[in-house]
Amino acid sequence: MADKWCGEPLTGFPHRFYFRSTRDGRTCSRQVCRKWYPVPSTTMAKQPATIFVCQNCGAQSRKWLGQCADCGEWNTFAEERFRPAAAGKRAASSINYRPAEAFSYTSIESDEDERTASGIDEFDRVLGGGIVAGSLVLIGGAPGIGKSTLVLQMAERLVSGGISVLYVSGEESERQIKLRGARLGLKADGLFIMPETNLVAILDEIARMRPNVVIVDSIQTVFSPAIESAPGSVSQVREVASQLMMLAKQTGTPVFLTGHVTKDGSIAGPKTLEHIVDTVIYFEGDRHHNHRIIRATKNRFGAANEIGVFEMTGTGLIAVGNPSELFLQERPENATGSVVTVCMEGTRPMLVEIQALASGTKFGSGRRMTQGFDHNRTSLLIAVMEKRLGMQLASDDVFVNVAGGFEVDEPAADLGVIAAVASSFRNLVIPPETALFGEVGLTGEVRGVLQAQTRAREAQTLGFKKLIIPESNRKGLEKLLGIRIVGIRDLDQLMDELF
Repeated sequence: MADKWCGEPLTGFPHRFYFRSTRDGRTCSRQVCRKWYPVPSTTMAKQPATIFVCQNCGAQSRKWLGQCADCGEWNTFAEERFRPAAAGKRAASSINYRPAEAFSYTSIESDEDERTASGIDEFDRVLGGGIVAGSLVLIGGAPGIGKSTLVLQMAERLVSGGISVLYVSGEESERQIKLRGARLGLKADGLFIMPETNLVAILDEIARMRPNVVIVDSIQTVFSPAIESAPGSVSQVREVASQLMMLAKQTGTPVFLTGHVTKDGSIAGPKTLEHIVDTVIYFEGDRHHNHRIIRATKNRFGAANEIGVFEMTGTGLIAVGNPSELFLQERPENATGSVVTVCMEGTRPMLVEIQALASGTKFGSGRRMTQGFDHNRTSLLIAVMEKRLGMQLASDDVFVNVAGGFEVDEPAADLGVIAAVASSFRNLVIPPETALFGEVGLTGEVRGVLQAQTRAREAQTLGFKKLIIPESNRKGLEKLLGIRIVGIRDLDQLMDELF
């Protein structure tokens, strides 16, 4: 108990003693005193705890804070009240889960080959080859980018193959979903729509129907009666995701969740949500371009960072089989500051065009602006060009752009950025049949990259005649027919080969 005054100080004895609690009050522990103090019933009642929870990372605090100490975000704390729920309000359903049981590792049969095709090749590639039984997949993206369109098209392909699908919508009514399906030209006779946000009702309907696949759109709208906080809060999102994960693992039913993203592009809700699910897929794309990219940032059943490319049309999302042709189809001819580099996205090689523009500045120092490439990495590469190649770029504005709205975040594109900036600065055209890739160090050396043979074959397939690569990656690539392989060790050799 807390250290309290007993109210009866005596000479020669300390004045603070612990109280011993009894059923109807407290008794002073001092042997001389032994006074009984009744405790009012109002102080014995346990009041509901009120805490503040960060809606970005899930951190808790006793008081409101302007900035979260864990994730550093501002104005993300919201008040939540925790109280034990009544017996009738627990999120219980009629689903008969299997009893807890331990299994021997050697007795477990692998079901790696038992994947269900979604009917969309690009989506299956991102999932690692198909839908795994009992998997929990989270799909995040900006509003209006195509999350609901993708899952609705996937549901239509699944029901056409004889697989029952339950589509739970917390944002649209059944008539709105019907209108969107009619606009996309879908004919899903075996698709069941359930506009509901109560988790207990959803679990009861799943127990009654026993569907093969469950889609929840979106998780921020579903709430559990066992939690008193508002839908979309940290507690609700964590509770709903945990219940659906238990459903998927115990019954073997694949569950797909869609989620909103914050202003910085991450999925809204605590980071524990991404740890709960098996696969996290992000929808990327620019509203000024028709193509959409889905990227797997986490995948327990396949390769991470795998991407799928789609084109948004009036009839929905159409898979793009060869993304390199999509990003290079409008490449200008005989233009300075343009070069093609080969990037790897997961296990897929992609050829993208890097454009650069170097022009004199009207200010004291030049600006550095990038789109589709890391800004700090660009400044580093420009500093290497000034030091190792003697190019005076400090008084020039340098703009770097990855054409088509594509995002490049690997070091193998360093050589392409330097070649594009040098082409614009010297006003010299790089031959259009030339492609390159490689990492550049601070001393001007060109370092080798991974999967060089896969990159070279993709450039050969698209008809490039010359490929400039690091010297350490040249071994084993001389046998490629119809393409000339040039290995370089530093930036001086790169300038000799280009100009």
